[in-house]
Amino acid sequence: MPKRYTVTSALPYANGPLHIGHIAGAYLPADIFVRYLRLRGEDVVYVCGSDEYGAAITIKAKKEGTTPKAIIDKYHNIMKSAFERFGIAFDIYHRTSEQIHTETSQAIFLRLHEKGEFEVLESKQYFDEVATQFLADRYIMGTCPKCGNENAYGDQCEKCGSSLSPTDLINPRSTLSGSKPVLKKTKHWYLPMNKYEDWLKEWIVKEKQNTWKTNVYGQCKSWIEGGLQARSMTRDLDWGIPVPLEGAEGKVLYVWLDAPIGYISATREWAKQNGKNWEDYWKSPDTELYHFVGKDNIVFHCIIFPIILKAHGAFILPTNVPANEFLNLEGDKLSTSRNWAVWLHEYLDEFPDKQDVLRYVLGSILPETKDSEFTWKDYQARNNNELVAIFGNFVNRPNNLIFKYNNGIVPPLGELTEYDKSVLAELITYPDKIGDLIKNFRFRDALAEVMNVARLGNKYLADTEPWKIKDNPERVGTIMNISLQIIGNLSILSKPFLPRTAEKLEKMLSLDGKASWDEAKKADLVKVGTTITKIELLFEKIEDDVIEKQIQKLTINNKQLPINNNQETTISNNIKQSQTTNNQQQPTNNQSVVPQKELINYDDFSKLDIRIATILAAEKVAKADKLLKLTLDTGIDTRIVVSGIAEHFKPEEIIGKQITLLANLAPRVIRGIESKGMILTALDGNGKLRFLHPSEAVMNGATVS
Repeated sequence: MPKRYTVTSALPYANGPLHIGHIAGAYLPADIFVRYLRLRGEDVVYVCGSDEYGAAITIKAKKEGTTPKAIIDKYHNIMKSAFERFGIAFDIYHRTSEQIHTETSQAIFLRLHEKGEFEVLESKQYFDEVATQFLADRYIMGTCPKCGNENAYGDQCEKCGSSLSPTDLINPRSTLSGSKPVLKKTKHWYLPMNKYEDWLKEWIVKEKQNTWKTNVYGQCKSWIEGGLQARSMTRDLDWGIPVPLEGAEGKVLYVWLDAPIGYISATREWAKQNGKNWEDYWKSPDTELYHFVGKDNIVFHCIIFPIILKAHGAFILPTNVPANEFLNLEGDKLSTSRNWAVWLHEYLDEFPDKQDVLRYVLGSILPETKDSEFTWKDYQARNNNELVAIFGNFVNRPNNLIFKYNNGIVPPLGELTEYDKSVLAELITYPDKIGDLIKNFRFRDALAEVMNVARLGNKYLADTEPWKIKDNPERVGTIMNISLQIIGNLSILSKPFLPRTAEKLEKMLSLDGKASWDEAKKADLVKVGTTITKIELLFEKIEDDVIEKQIQKLTINNKQLPINNNQETTISNNIKQSQTTNNQQQPTNNQSVVPQKELINYDDFSKLDIRIATILAAEKVAKADKLLKLTLDTGIDTRIVVSGIAEHFKPEEIIGKQITLLANLAPRVIRGIESKGMILTALDGNGKLRFLHPSEAVMNGATVS
């Protein structure tokens, strides 16, 4: 076991605010991981900071007619505030413009220089004769040779994602003056990465194959096997950390040399402020290092920065780089240039009490091994059908009942039934289950298991029905005690994911907030005799008009509509959806409608018991492509229904949803499973099956008439 952990999140460029794609990629996953480690009592430092050098900063300054310093000050403060308000628990959020970072970066560069790790080479690079300046990668634009995009940069085409060199561009132009640049000789210090190919093959290809995520390992393996080239570690710029050598006047360190060193300088500053030895966190073999980044930063954190650390000789190497893929938005790629984004600081201004809602939604859709998508309708559904109907509903019920039956005081356990024992036994399995998922960077699955704890509580209350046995106070007290123990364990297990919600649960249960992760393995966390605090609703239903406003805001703010036919269709669909309610589509003109069946009388109709139920669990039926086995809370019981909806719904996506059930249909055995009822659905004009559900969440068992 390591003695300590160093955890980093990618340093965001200080040339714009944060959006939800950034958060889902590098910050929320790391925050969950770090909060879990702290609950385990581990020695961990979590560092980040603003990346304040590089061409992107100066380009932004020129566009806005201001200075690079003004740009970095503006966006550093915006990002730092947004992180704090959202609850990302950095130990330090630093800046690469600080003097300690300059000193650290220059010292590492000089160490590599003294060891002969650099090759000093002359090469021809683009020069702007109008601006009298050499052009770094992002100062050059032109036509991408691979996809024809006329606005590709000198290092990357953002349309097709290809990695480029400035000389690859067709019809290059300077972003400073708009003129055609010329090639001119200049001298730079290169890191010969090919020298480390054999070492990388041993370290990554052999050692990391079974421990790194497949998307990370695959990209690294492809880069290494494709052959590595020398990369310049200096640039001809007037904004950056000066190269600390004679003969290097006017040159600065390449941003991808100095930026990851920002993790080290941030740790140095944190250690100085907290009486720690920073070297313990970067040089001790007893420390594990984790970099959380997006997939566009994989090569820098898995190949270039490790080569720098290895060449230096004194630093540890990353244990893991659990990079995420990209998060898309409403059927399109997030785009800062088109303002197609949900900006974190704006979200926090508009939803000041819903930090945990966004944490939950993003945590549920993290792009862990493939791209995923955020939609406002899904945000609403997860809030209303999961946080409100499952998590909040479970917490609220015992909180109300304990005041109704025992004056807000935790009663003792009476004699336990076998069912009580099975619930308590299941409850204490969750810490290890969730912890193992977090340690393996499967945060979506871990969060789903946290929600399953709330489902366990809901099911326990539905099965035991304490409100029906008022004349048996000992039994009611036992049920209340067990329900509160489930909430107590939830207050620990939810803390990495929903820290503000966990804090409310601790306050409700009069817990001191100091419980460790392993204490969630106990079934007596909430002590008998404790006075419970009356709690307000943890989560509130989000109405359609709130969501429609956000969808309309996206379409209005998008600066380039339409880009193509696909996007035009996506935007059109979003607007259409915002004009309807309850996730239902208006029927199309050419929709084929089933003819009306023969008339029935009222007596026939009155025999039907149609009521609302919530899906507690869903799984595919073995060897049946069309069937799902659903566990339903009907308000009157918990039952199994087999439904032929597997081609339209994924099991994990429908858990927590309220549906309409024909409850008194005679039981029928389907594939060896007794099915008690029928789910009512409707087929829309696009051939998509839709659940029939209430426009607002109602109690399970509510009848339809």
